[in-house]
Formats: sequence, structure tokens, C-alpha cells
Amino acid sequence: MDTGRRLGRGARAAMGLIALVLLVCIGTLPWTLGPSTAGTPRHKESFSDLARLPPAWWPASGPLATPDATPAASERLPPRARSWWNALGTDALGRSLAVRLLAGGGISLAIGLAAAAISVCIGTLYGAIAGLAGGALDGAMMRIVDVLYGLPYVLLVVLLAVASDAVVDEHVSRHGERTAWVEREAGAGAGRAVGRAAMAQDPGLKSRLEAEGLLRFPPRMMSEGVRTMVDLAVLLGAIAGVSWLTVARVVRGQVLSLKTMAFVEAARAAGAGWWGILRRHILPNLVGPVVVYATLAVPQAILQESFLSFLGIGVRPPMPSLGNLAADGLGELNTVRSSWWLLAFPCAVLAATLVSLNVVGEGLRVRLDPRSRRSAR
Repeated sequence: MDTGRRLGRGARAAMGLIALVLLVCIGTLPWTLGPSTAGTPRHKESFSDLARLPPAWWPASGPLATPDATPAASERLPPRARSWWNALGTDALGRSLAVRLLAGGGISLAIGLAAAAISVCIGTLYGAIAGLAGGALDGAMMRIVDVLYGLPYVLLVVLLAVASDAVVDEHVSRHGERTAWVEREAGAGAGRAVGRAAMAQDPGLKSRLEAEGLLRFPPRMMSEGVRTMVDLAVLLGAIAGVSWLTVARVVRGQVLSLKTMAFVEAARAAGAGWWGILRRHILPNLVGPVVVYATLAVPQAILQESFLSFLGIGVRPPMPSLGNLAADGLGELNTVRSSWWLLAFPCAVLAATLVSLNVVGEGLRVRLDPRSRRSAR
């Protein structure tokens, strides 16, 4: 009983912390991504004379103090650099780390929540259909899951993100479309291979056709905001597209157990179809396991997004996320001038968020799983 009570208190504290993080980070996204008085988005607002300032509350002397962080220098700073704007320091471009951390935390949390929701919906529907159908269809569907499980998980996410990014780049640049037209024109209808051979023999023909092809197929215009939304959608799809496998297996096992229950047999005897049984009897009884898995899937999705952004193939600068903020901070650690705050604060926020979400998930599992409640007693 003491274990369950302590875990319940820890889960409530973690839930309060997560609610606070969600309220602060996601609630301030319209402000942090919105324009400042100068018209620049606040997360991109930079001041070159305020680059690499330590947090305003950090002492000017000590083992982690920067060479320029002296009392005389701090007195010469403008009021902006001594306010909340500099509460967590500034980066190499003079941008406020507090503002960028708010925006990056909101973006990472939004991607994690959306990816977890999509993966839970896909996995629940897939596993419920497989378990309820049974027979050959169940076997075929679960063999697909086994094959996907055998693939390297992180590598698959990376490949999906890189391939989707290449498709978007091709759509914008139209390089493949332009190259195909140039080769067909050079071959005069005899094939693209003949065209390539002709251009190899006559460089002037190649230059003339490439210039004409650039006029016929100019690159498509895509604003920075649209490209950012496309990149986020691709990242979201890549994470959610491979995160539903575990929940599909869990839901299938639960459905196989539920469909032997008396109330399901009674519904089938009353003439209810498989969709009615799934909607009215199966899915309501899956709420507990699905909620627990959804809570545990959110930190996994956030960690994957941060890992991809850390590698440079997720959320891309200047749009911040916890992953690329940590990547930027890693390059600021050196023996000459170490801007430690650029790495410490993003990693601390990421670690606190992941630990809190896992504690919340464990607390929900204990409360919703009867076997866990009995073991706690």
C-alpha cells in the first residue's frame, strides 16, 4: 500500500509538472513565434552586441564564468540584457535562450503529442481489426508487424525523414523534371541515353538546353513558413509511421481476450456485426491499456524528435526545438570560452519532461491495471 501511495504522489507531482510545462511552452507559442516590435519573430530576434551572455543571475566570477562576464561589463549592458529576457543567457547570435527554449519546448511537445496520438490511433485500429478478424487475416497482418519490427527502428525513422525531405526538395527545385526534358531534347526523340551521349560530345548543346530548361521549368516558390510546416509534417509522419507497432500487438492481445467474453458472445448472438461489436463493446474496454500506452508513447516521440533534430534532419534552424538547441549548445563547449548554459538548460528541460511523462505513465498503469493494484497492496 505504501508503494502504491508513494507512486500515486509521484505521479500527481509529475502530472502537475507536465501540465505546467504544457501551459507555459505550448501556451506561449503564439507569442514566441509571433513578431516583435521590430517585425522579426521573437525566437529569431538577435542582437550581435549581446552574444553569448551568461544568465543574468549567474555570478561574474567563478569556474564557469565567461571572460567578459565582469561586474564592469555587466553594468554597461542595456536594461534588456539584465531583465527576464536574459534569464537563461543568450546564444552566439545574441538571441534570448529563454525565448528560444519556450518556443523549442512547445514545438517538441506538440510534435510528441501529435505523433503519439496518430500512432495510438493507427495501432489501436490495426490491432483491434486483426484480433477481431482472426484466422488468415490476423496472421497476415501480424506478420507485417513482425517484419517491420525486424527493421532498425531509428534507422527506419531517419530513412523516412531523409527520403521525404528529398521528395520535397525535388518538388521545389524541379531538377529531375528539368534534367529529363534536357536529355529528351538532346536525343531528338531517340531516347534519353542518346541525349546524354550527345551532350557529352557537345558541351555547348548541354549548356544551351540547360539554360532553356531553366526557363521552361523554373524552381517553385515556397515560403519559409510553408517549408517549415512541410518539414514538421514530414517529421511527424516519419515518427508516427513506425511508432504504432507495439500498441498494435498490445491491443490485439486484449481483443483476443475480450472477444471470448460473455457480453461479446451475447452481442454476436443478438445479430450485431463486427463493426458494431468493435465500436460498442471492444473499444470501450481498451481505454485503460490505450491511455497508458499513449502516455508512455509521448516521451518516446519527443526523444525521437530531439534525436533527429540533434542530427540535423528534424526541426531545422532557425526554428528551435529541444534537439537542435542541444546540438547548438554542444558546439559552444570548449576550453577557451565555454557557454555552458546553451547545453545545460535544453538538456535539463528535455530530461525533466521525459522523466515526468514516464512517471505519469507508470502511475496510470498502476491505477488502471488491476494486477498492479493487487501487487501494490
